[in-house]
Parts: sequence; structure tokens; C-alpha cells
Amino acid sequence: MPPTGLEAIFLANRDKLVRFLAARGAGDAAEDLVQDLWLKVAVRMDGPIANPLAYLYRAADMLMIDRYRARRQEELREQDWVEGEGPEPPPGAERAVAARQTAEQVAATLAGLGERPAAVFRRVRVDGIPQRQVAAELGVSISTVESDLRMAAHALAALKERIE
Repeated sequence: MPPTGLEAIFLANRDKLVRFLAARGAGDAAEDLVQDLWLKVAVRMDGPIANPLAYLYRAADMLMIDRYRARRQEELREQDWVEGEGPEPPPGAERAVAARQTAEQVAATLAGLGERPAAVFRRVRVDGIPQRQVAAELGVSISTVESDLRMAAHALAALKERIE
């Protein structure tokens, strides 16, 4: 079965796409970029395209730009290593580590309250289960659930003060 739609237009203009990418600075990578473009076109499942040839040229150009950016980032990382600085952590890495440590402290604080208060806190505050339902699940009164929530809130407020 012969290709139709976008695939047919791609195959009819493949050589032009290679020349376009080579002229835009892709050099020897032009063939690889066109192959990457083919892989994207082959799995494309959304609706029809008003101007498929323009779409292919734009997609090819974007692939080349992405490859250039990736190569540039790689060169910068390599330069940092050569100069002995090593890579800098991503801007959010320190925040992610701090968030993970805080989450561990919260878990430890809740575990220190006992099994039931920790379970009540998770079910009500994290899972969003109504207090009445949690009381029924645990076989305790609503006032016990409220007391456990207050205890957890006080413990977490104290933890927050220690952290800050």
C-alpha cells in the first residue's frame, strides 16, 4: 500500500529536506535529522495539516535547532569539566534536596505521634477523606479524630518553627 498524506509528502520531498538542513548548517547531520523527522512523521496520529510541506520544513528546522542546543549544552558541560569547575547543579536541585529532607522530618514527626494519629492525619489532610468516614473506618469517635488532628497540627507547627 503506497504511503498517503504526510508520509507521501515527506517521501516526495526527502531530498529537498536534506538539502534544506544542510544549507541551514546541519552539515553531515542533515541525513540523521531527516531520519529523525521521518520517525516523528511515521507515528503522528492527529488530524490533517493545512500545509504539510511547510509543516515538514518547520519540523525539520526545529529538530536541527534542538540538536544544536543539545550540542551546545554538551560543549559547555565539557568545558566546565575541563576547567575543573565541574557541572553546576540544576537551579532546583538544592530545593529538591531540602524538600525531601523536610518530607522525611514530617514523616518522622507523624510517626512519633503514634500509628492512629498519623493515619488520621494522612487520611483527612492528605487523602481528603471526611472526618466522619475516618472515624468509622478506625472505629473511634469524631472527637478522637479531631483530637488526633490537633495533636498532629501542633507537632507539625513545632517542627516548622524548628526548621525555620
